[in-house]
Amino acid sequence: MAAIKQLAAVARSGTGKGAARSVRREGRVPAVIYGGGVKPQPISVDYKDVNKLIFAGHFLTTIFELEMDGRKERVLPRDYQLDVITDWPVHVDFLRLTPGSRVRIGVPVHVVNREASPGVKKGGAVNLVLHTVEVMAPADTIPESITIDLTGLDFHDSVHVSAIKLPEGCRPVSAKADLTVVTIVPPTVMVEEAPAAGAAAATTAAPGAPAAAAPAAGAPAKAEAGKGAAAPAAAAKPAAAAKPAGKK
Repeated sequence: MAAIKQLAAVARSGTGKGAARSVRREGRVPAVIYGGGVKPQPISVDYKDVNKLIFAGHFLTTIFELEMDGRKERVLPRDYQLDVITDWPVHVDFLRLTPGSRVRIGVPVHVVNREASPGVKKGGAVNLVLHTVEVMAPADTIPESITIDLTGLDFHDSVHVSAIKLPEGCRPVSAKADLTVVTIVPPTVMVEEAPAAGAAAATTAAPGAPAAAAPAAGAPAKAEAGKGAAAPAAAAKPAAAAKPAGKK
């Protein structure tokens, strides 16, 4: 079961923007408790306490017991707003947890026995696809976390929601979507491409060497050395037509 933390609260009578600003000027954060078939109740909590709890992480999955006017109310944070400029908390919504009720909550996922995974031993990495698993859980026994054992997992092996042993009374929010929670991925191998033939030839040439001059336009092509190839002869003129013999 998730650990229950204590948080002091004070009931407030005023509602609206003006009352909320007045509460913030006193160093407190306006909040509200709703659910459980009871009318929503406006309250306020200490700014320093809430700010520390929010930025410590897992605020929305932590059960709190609010101490207020000599009584205790078990609640679960469902939402909070931060100032767009300062990131200070400006409002918190709490869900009242009544005995026997069920809540939808994202339970954090933890992995164990990395050293017993053949894939990890061979240099693979653990890819945590889902950091939380959405479950329906009893309000009075919300699990603190879900543990996945990596023993025996090799490359491309994975664990799905259906394979996880959930705490008693919990069930996945969606039984149809069997999502992947964690998988073992092989190490990435970088392959260096071979240079192209033209690029290799250009690389071997002496730096700064002048390129071979192209033949001048209209100049006859040179015969290859050693082959004795003669330049093409000029076209022969057509033979003159024979004159007819004169009459004697």
